Amino acid sequence: MSAFVGLSGCEQNTFVPPPPPKVEVAIPVQRSITRFLETTGTVAPVKSVDLVARVQGFLQSINYQDGTFVKQGTTLFTIEPETYRLKLEQAKAAEVGAQATLKQAEADFKRQVDLVQRQAVSQATLDTSTATRDNAQASLQQAQANTQIAEVNYGYTTVAAPFDGIVSAHLVSVGELVGVTSPTQLATIVQLDPIWVNFNVNEQDVLRIREDARRRGLSVAELRQLPVDVGLQTETGYPHKGKLDYISPILTQSTGTLPVRAIFDNPDRTLLPGFFVRVRVPYDQQQDALLVPDTALGSDQAGRYVLVVNADNVIEQRKVQAGQIEGELRVVDSGLKPDDRVVIAGLLRGIPGQKVDPQLQKIEASASAK
Repeated sequence: MSAFVGLSGCEQNTFVPPPPPKVEVAIPVQRSITRFLETTGTVAPVKSVDLVARVQGFLQSINYQDGTFVKQGTTLFTIEPETYRLKLEQAKAAEVGAQATLKQAEADFKRQVDLVQRQAVSQATLDTSTATRDNAQASLQQAQANTQIAEVNYGYTTVAAPFDGIVSAHLVSVGELVGVTSPTQLATIVQLDPIWVNFNVNEQDVLRIREDARRRGLSVAELRQLPVDVGLQTETGYPHKGKLDYISPILTQSTGTLPVRAIFDNPDRTLLPGFFVRVRVPYDQQQDALLVPDTALGSDQAGRYVLVVNADNVIEQRKVQAGQIEGELRVVDSGLKPDDRVVIAGLLRGIPGQKVDPQLQKIEASASAK
């Protein structure tokens, strides 16, 4: 009987808990960073003008290829110039006649003045001569004005490029009557170099940037010298470099944003009006910012968080305020301490409140995005 009891005692099992799961942890990277304002903008031309016919006539010629680049002063359209050239010559001839009439009236006036002084003619005769001279002067001024108007209208028969730019497809054909009742649009010319990028800054960012500017002693004029970087949707980083060109003095109440504009050199015409672009504006330098791998951050209904291993090797869920991306790292604005051990791998094994076996690793401080 005792033998059976001893045998049963040897077969009795004792529960041994499994070892804590292993997770990789790392201390946040500390380094200086540049604070950026990131938003979306739209490309707009600095100059865009509708070319119109300002005189009535038949379109005689189109002197460019649709969609080509033209220099300022290039003739683009010609509108029946012969009629307006003849009107100009007619006006010039009338001006010459008015000059001759005035010359004769002035000579007669001088003779009448001399005769009145010698009491050879009456004062009434002199008054008539004076009126004739004054009318001749007025007629000459009218003729000169008519000549100037004729010159202007004759100049309108040639439609030239007001600046360097790309001209759109023509909207009228040769032989078509234009400018009948109102100016007729012929085409549009657009300047692409330089070019604008318009974007909006929300009210919170405006307040933060203004506060940073006051802290650093920057004036509004110095803020306008801030560089602006943009990138197209298909480009990596922000390869296009420009600068602030305009800051609206009024916040748009309907959207709660401040309109801002930047200007860029665009010699290759990479940026086209209407493009949506990513905009980045550096506005501040921060020393000893804390960065962790972006993959270490999770999110729930309460916001962003990281998993931290405390002194007892127990997982804690820490609410954080996530900042901008720096390469593969994410800036943590608040909620994290420099000596915290943040879980960077094995997050599924890190359950808040449970003990783990932390494996300390080193975060490779990757370069920020260009």
